[in-house]
Amino acid sequence: MGDELQLAPSPQPVAGLQGFLEELGPGLITGAADDDPSGISTYSVAGASFGYATLWTALLSFPLMAAVQLMCARLGMVTGLGLASVIRTRYSRWVLWFACSLVAIANVFNIGADLGGMAEATEMITGIRAYFWAPFFAAVILGLLLWTSYRTMARIFKWLTLVLFAYVITAFLARPHWTAVLRATFIPHIEFSKQYMAVLVGILGTTISPYLFFWQAAQEVEEDRDRGKTTVAKRKGATNKELSSARRDVITGMLLSNIVMYFLILTTAATLHAHGLKDIETARQAVEALRPLAGRRAYLLFTLGLIGTGMLAVPVLAGSCAYVIAEAAKWRSASLNLDRS
Repeated sequence: MGDELQLAPSPQPVAGLQGFLEELGPGLITGAADDDPSGISTYSVAGASFGYATLWTALLSFPLMAAVQLMCARLGMVTGLGLASVIRTRYSRWVLWFACSLVAIANVFNIGADLGGMAEATEMITGIRAYFWAPFFAAVILGLLLWTSYRTMARIFKWLTLVLFAYVITAFLARPHWTAVLRATFIPHIEFSKQYMAVLVGILGTTISPYLFFWQAAQEVEEDRDRGKTTVAKRKGATNKELSSARRDVITGMLLSNIVMYFLILTTAATLHAHGLKDIETARQAVEALRPLAGRRAYLLFTLGLIGTGMLAVPVLAGSCAYVIAEAAKWRSASLNLDRS
């Protein structure tokens, strides 16, 4: 028919590196947020206490993290609901609130620890006491959460992931013994001692964190909402293309998380452990001990990375806690339109 309405061709996806970077989102942010200041403390303790001996854990945790986060991403995409909403619809209320309570309590303590780590790192650079910086960072992050859109937050978070490369650069500045590094990476070393097992559990517990499960699923829902799918019915289901895109996003994020963990352990092993400084308990102690051993450049990179990871992780912690409570209570203020079909 000559009078047929001519539909405009749909925009073609961008190919190459630009297209790959544009499709990164929830998975990349989730992986980057996993390397928060409290996680940095754990990895610093591992490297300082046992040197290169725990580097192999990065190879172990990567497939575990990727599998779990990919399941959470697919759950959010296929059901159109966050993880807490799925638990609410499938299980009894005591299971729902027990799981949500554990996540909320853990997140509150983790937020406090991360704000404290950021404040202490800033004090080391500026000389201004940490108790001024903690409320400052809390206010900045709260304003970011309350007065910006999801699109703006996602864009800021994606750029903040670049601070993680500070730890990769720091590792090379520390000049490690690369033969020993490669040996420890591919030949697992296990000690059946209380301290080693505690560090091993700490590494696995830090890399595979429950709050990231809830955040991943909720962010996949937000991605759909940002595309105009404002009801559960519209969000249900996912195409093979969408699932493939999510898979690349999640694997990239988890790979970044484990690379940063690997180089954090490597840096502290090559500096602190190599010089006999094995009694490290916090990230601040690690940074202060690092300065005379690795030089001012490595010290500044490590410190600035600590602040940047906190700016990335605290909003994720707070946001995942809000999603958990709002979805469990079925509050429509969660912006998930739970009551619509």
